[in-house]
Amino acid sequence: MKGAAARKHAAHEGGAATLVLLPSMKLVPTPRRAASVARLILVLLVALTIALLLTPWQQNISGSGRVVARTPVERQQTIAAPVEGRIVRWHVIEGAKVRKDSPVVDISDNDPAILQRLAQERSAVSDRLAAAKQREQSLVERIGGLEGSRQNALSAAGARIQMAAERVRAAERFLEAAEATVLTARLNLDRQTQLHGRGLASTRAVELATLDQAKATADVDRAKASLSAAVNDRQALEADRQKIETDFSATIDEARASRAGARAEIASAAASLQQMEIRIPRQNTQSIRAPRDGTILRLLAQPGSELLKAGDPLAILVPESSNRVVELWVKGNDMPLISPGNKVRLQFEGWPAIQFVGWPSVAVGTFGGEVALVDATDNGKGEFRLLVAPDPSDEPWPSDRWLRQGVRSHGWVLLNRVTLGFELWRQFNGFPPVIAVGEPGMVPDSGKEASSK
Repeated sequence: MKGAAARKHAAHEGGAATLVLLPSMKLVPTPRRAASVARLILVLLVALTIALLLTPWQQNISGSGRVVARTPVERQQTIAAPVEGRIVRWHVIEGAKVRKDSPVVDISDNDPAILQRLAQERSAVSDRLAAAKQREQSLVERIGGLEGSRQNALSAAGARIQMAAERVRAAERFLEAAEATVLTARLNLDRQTQLHGRGLASTRAVELATLDQAKATADVDRAKASLSAAVNDRQALEADRQKIETDFSATIDEARASRAGARAEIASAAASLQQMEIRIPRQNTQSIRAPRDGTILRLLAQPGSELLKAGDPLAILVPESSNRVVELWVKGNDMPLISPGNKVRLQFEGWPAIQFVGWPSVAVGTFGGEVALVDATDNGKGEFRLLVAPDPSDEPWPSDRWLRQGVRSHGWVLLNRVTLGFELWRQFNGFPPVIAVGEPGMVPDSGKEASSK
């Protein structure tokens, strides 16, 4: 009893020593093998942790998107109605494969006599064009004739003016001769008068001298009148020549204006004829054909019941694409780290895959790609689009049966290789994977080397 009381008193004092004194602990000792295994496990955990921290890790930027065609003409497109009308018959159903220029749908115009009316309208426009061309040719010939007539009329007027000028010169010579005759007659009259006063000349001689002077004076007046008439005639001919020039110029200008109007009418008729040449083939070819090889995805109009306008959608065609790319969307925070040529690992929906992001070499079911394009702007939500093309040095992508346009895909743009410990430290601190080349405030390596030298 005293020994039991002593053990109970020691247990109240607490501590690890009391446990050692318990008889149950002495009865159940720890096996040495278990302790060795525990120490081994602890060492392995520490070694594994150190190994993982030093293990290489592939940094990456993830993004999601879908498979699209590289060229826009190979992407989903709408077949539209080229003219107004109704659908007569569909040649395809949804999901049907079509070849380029194969018939898709037949359309009939609302007016059954539209082709006949268009033909009549085209004939009228052709006649108007021919008449306008004939009128222009007639005006060209008329202008040429008027210019020739003007030249002839001006030549004739010039000749008449020359003749009038000759008459003026002749009248001037005649006036000079008449004035000289008057002077001679006056001198003779004065001489005969003096001689008659001395009794040396008869009265008859004086009378004859007076008569000669009168005749000479009359000849002078007649010469002056002739000269004045010749001058007036020359002036009249010059005025007539100017009138001929003015009249012909006005007539020619009027003809040229008419020719310009004819040319404008020709241009208008030619434009109308061109429009008719476009409309008639459209109405004749009311069978709409496939623009490319592909698959009919949807039929958007019902036959017979709907009135279609030009440009209304009829069907959706998904062209066959031989140049497929993946359209990935990444965050704007990661966009500066990506440039064309970066390697990408892709996982497609519907294709079994096991992805190890940090160790792409051991991934199964993923495919390689290269960044071909980074958009210059975002989509309005802070996301940027990447176009990822197949990597020619990697395994080819699945066939068209599996990899159709619109298949969802997840991608990882591969960046630098670092240790797993650095990657964990980076993520815990929220640092970016890498620094973008040429980022403001960063000194290029070449600049550092130059400064160190």
